[in-house]
Amino acid sequence: MLVNGKRILLGVTGSISAYKSALLVRLLVKAGADVQVVMTQSAQEFITPLTLATLSKRPVLSAFVNDASGSWNNHVELGLWADVLVIAPASAHTLARCAHGFSDDLLSAVYLSAKCPVFFAPAMDLDMYRHPTTVENLHRLESFGNHIIHAEHGELASGLIGEGRLAEPETIVELLTAFWLQEQGVENELLGKHTLGPLQNKQVLVTAGPTQEAIDPVRFISNHSTGKMGYAIARAFAQAGADVTLVSGPTALPLPHPTIRRINVRSAQEMFEASQLAFASSEIAVWSAAVADYTPVFVADQKIKKKEQQFSLELTKTTDIAATLGSQKRPGQLLMGFALETNDERENAVKKLRSKQLDWIVLNSLRDQGAGFGHDTNKITVIDKDEQIHEFALKPKDEVAQDLVNLIAQKLSA
Repeated sequence: MLVNGKRILLGVTGSISAYKSALLVRLLVKAGADVQVVMTQSAQEFITPLTLATLSKRPVLSAFVNDASGSWNNHVELGLWADVLVIAPASAHTLARCAHGFSDDLLSAVYLSAKCPVFFAPAMDLDMYRHPTTVENLHRLESFGNHIIHAEHGELASGLIGEGRLAEPETIVELLTAFWLQEQGVENELLGKHTLGPLQNKQVLVTAGPTQEAIDPVRFISNHSTGKMGYAIARAFAQAGADVTLVSGPTALPLPHPTIRRINVRSAQEMFEASQLAFASSEIAVWSAAVADYTPVFVADQKIKKKEQQFSLELTKTTDIAATLGSQKRPGQLLMGFALETNDERENAVKKLRSKQLDWIVLNSLRDQGAGFGHDTNKITVIDKDEQIHEFALKPKDEVAQDLVNLIAQKLSA
């Protein structure tokens, strides 16, 4: 196993997930690694240094100077000694400290001194994980060349269910193994999992939600889209390690993943302009928004009063985002679109596939119960540019999103 003989610095910080660090140390030592644990003071409130020292067979370090002996724990030497630094769990506080260069405790000083690859495995409650500060700190750390082992979805210590759980120790060991395999240029099925798969660092653009076309300052034309499908797709890409930009129409949904850059828009024109900017650097684009086909020619600057028995509204076509940007498609760029149909479903879907220069079209039929707008489930048929058909059963939208992301990942792997 590639972990054998590796010198691993394990940073443990103040999170309830610190109890998992005991299993992580055990797994790494069992795999043949030499593990040195560095704990923050707050981490010791969740798990004792004695536990981790016993498992690692090394004294745990937590301060610059050992109280008993007066000897100095040299953070520079530690940073040079390690083959990898893994901070797991990484609390919001520690992420902020490392992102901004604070070094008044041993762990953050070791991080600043490290010459080796660094992995952060965040763990915190979902609202902390989604907070713009945490999102920005994760982006900042990643921009420095560090690796983020994204938190997992599940039940949290608070009782809430969502993203924020520390990745399982087995996952972290597997990911380290995959990392060293990748360094050796070895292709392995492990590379298709977690953050080191074919989507790692791919620039992905996802559009989601409805648009609102103003009639006057009070009223607008819109549709029934909630954005759930597009947000699930953006989350699945982010969990696969992609760099995701989400252009979102008005929804009540929270940021689907802390690493996602969300651009909020309202009208079809705003969505086109935001998408056009992001499209230039995107390697993959998924057009899942329900964009208005028409918009009012004139928008009243005052609320229109109810007077006449009948009221006519002149409309004009909006820019077809998928078709316009599809015409600018670069070699190697992959595009996926959606078609919500009520009749002649496959025939209409294939027309869109061709006219918009898509690689896949995702067909929804409103005749399928539990599919389409407003549901937490969806039933899709995917048609690729070779007109091969992939049928999927009715399932939760998160699982549908994973099916779609897997199709794209398989294309990249091939």
